[in-house]
Amino acid sequence: MSTGAPLATRTTEVAEGLCDYLDASPSPFHAVDAAARLLAECGFTEVAETGPTPTDPGRYVVRRGGSLIAWASDVVTRRAPHTPFRVVGAHTDSPNLRIKPRPDWTRAGWQMLGVEVYGGALTNSWLDRDLGLSGRVAVRDASAPGGVGQRLFRTDDPVLRVSQLAIHLDRTVRTEGLQLNDQQHLAPHWGLGLERRSFRDWLAGLAGVAPEDLLGYDAMTHDLTPARRIGTEGELIASGRLDNLATSYAAVRALLEAVAAPSPQPWVPMVVLFDHEEVGSTSERGAQSTFLPAWMERVVLAAGGGREDYLRALAGSVVASGDMAHATHPNYAERHEPEHPILMNGGPVLKVNSNLRYATDSLGAAAFALACEQAGVPMQTFVTRSDLPCGSTVGPMTSALTGATTVDFGAPVLSMHSTREICGTLDQAAYAAALAAFLAPA
Repeated sequence: MSTGAPLATRTTEVAEGLCDYLDASPSPFHAVDAAARLLAECGFTEVAETGPTPTDPGRYVVRRGGSLIAWASDVVTRRAPHTPFRVVGAHTDSPNLRIKPRPDWTRAGWQMLGVEVYGGALTNSWLDRDLGLSGRVAVRDASAPGGVGQRLFRTDDPVLRVSQLAIHLDRTVRTEGLQLNDQQHLAPHWGLGLERRSFRDWLAGLAGVAPEDLLGYDAMTHDLTPARRIGTEGELIASGRLDNLATSYAAVRALLEAVAAPSPQPWVPMVVLFDHEEVGSTSERGAQSTFLPAWMERVVLAAGGGREDYLRALAGSVVASGDMAHATHPNYAERHEPEHPILMNGGPVLKVNSNLRYATDSLGAAAFALACEQAGVPMQTFVTRSDLPCGSTVGPMTSALTGATTVDFGAPVLSMHSTREICGTLDQAAYAAALAAFLAPA
């Protein structure tokens, strides 16, 4: 992974790396696994949450389901228990269709699966696509704590499809638009025949365990079209899960570049990738959990500090919360704030909202602006129209839990929450460069 190279020469490397990461990450669990592999290749050691926190300065990573934290305490100028943190946050989950606990049913000679819509999915984009399945299973394992082990599963065979109704049977689609009922119209079919197929038995076979040893699952669908560069000059990247795996990948790249920087840093660089942002972050591994503050405190305690040192470290810390930003849509330009156009390949996007749907204030904005300036990339600023609701991110939650100065930012994207989104190729290199400068300023 090259560092310090001119932005133009890094564009292809970053784009190819991002596409590889997206293809390797059909679920949050796979996204964390892929990120952990990238970190391990560059000397990061994985630690278990139930084990002791390493006291020696080093580079470490810990995961909790579909969430991950990585930090490097060996690049600090002068290590002290109250050394502050520079944190880049993102999330690993994306809207999709998730399999219900008892999903099997038949109708009109079709074998169907019951699904729930996860997050704010553009459900029409899931129609007429070849779908695979991925996620995590809990299995009986006498050697594991509590007798329960876990493993990832994935199939890229086109096993599922949600077929659209022919226009001949509903001509109002052309005049009134497509109206989908989540319960009635989004159940995928996965076979024909009168013999009822058991999803649990099929999944056990895919996971390589006996059906009676499959104790639970987190199973979700993914579109099988791979990530790829598009446009006459390859200036765009099209893929599923750009929101928000593009930020997750940029954050990991930034951390790796930060630890490779020639100068030591006055803070501990850290990356946190949260699960469950798309459904409110209220879980044991979401941004509203104690996952991040607990591990920040453990790092302080491992350095010989106490509660006072931890509070001092938080007071000096800065968090950059990354989530993709709405590029101005050429077909719907009137839906955007007219004085804040966001251009594809126009650079990273500072996100501002006076009602704190984003956590950015002037101090956080200044930290991000300086990072973009050091990286030599342009910075754009997003504000939503005053007469439209504004989305949110992990930023306000992280800010409230830690008390750290926080800034929200993103990279431009179109078709957010669709099965297939697009972003700018140049933006991804600029994104990673700005985050690297945030974690390791010259």
